[in-house]
Amino acid sequence: MSALLEDKIVLITGASSGIGRETAKVMAAHGAKIVAAARRENELAETVKMIESAGGTATYVVTDISVGSQVERAIQHAVSTYGGLNAAFNNAGILEIAGHLHEVDEDDFVKIINVNLKGAFLSMKYEIGYMIENGGGSIVNDSSYMGLNGGTGRQPAYTASKHGVIGLTKAASRDYARKGIRVNAVCPGVIDTAMMHGLDRNGDPATRTKMESWVPMNRYGAPQEVGEVVAFLCSDSASYITGQAIPIDGGVTS
Repeated sequence: MSALLEDKIVLITGASSGIGRETAKVMAAHGAKIVAAARRENELAETVKMIESAGGTATYVVTDISVGSQVERAIQHAVSTYGGLNAAFNNAGILEIAGHLHEVDEDDFVKIINVNLKGAFLSMKYEIGYMIENGGGSIVNDSSYMGLNGGTGRQPAYTASKHGVIGLTKAASRDYARKGIRVNAVCPGVIDTAMMHGLDRNGDPATRTKMESWVPMNRYGAPQEVGEVVAFLCSDSASYITGQAIPIDGGVTS
């Protein structure tokens, strides 16, 4: 039996840490050739080293997803290195400091939107532009359970950006379904990453226990659990799935 993603060429943004890095490792283990993209070169190089040490294939390209020319360069790097692009996981994103909407600084709001929403738009723009001319493909966008509801209510820019990612996902899925391009989103909940530790006081036991109690499964998710869903959605096994926003949240949105 062939691997789930055997010989698939996959671009992953935000691959320098957290969900992006672990998804890159999962997808490489499923046979994909990984193009890891993010702003931090040292961490990207470490992601590639981890994949290669496990017997996988990977390369990296330093990329700021809020800059269109850099996103376009990342796709070109995939094509020049491995000969194409079959799938992408648009994962890069940032959080905001919790606060009430009327207290949010305008520049901070714009920064969140530029990375989380504009970055997803630019990634899709150039990925789809390539896929239309080269046999289609699969795109998975990283939204959040906060893209499905109001979240905590105290991260308005982040929540708005992640709702927007789902809107882009649904619009693109309809627009390109007959072009052989599938577009879905994953909506992670409380996942055990460095980003989450910015919310749970760096893993403070009391805070973590409180957050876990809020999840029906009573635990944080592992980033690899997100990675396995992304791998499936990028594979031919998910050939009839498009336009969906899939929660990976231990039951929070149930």
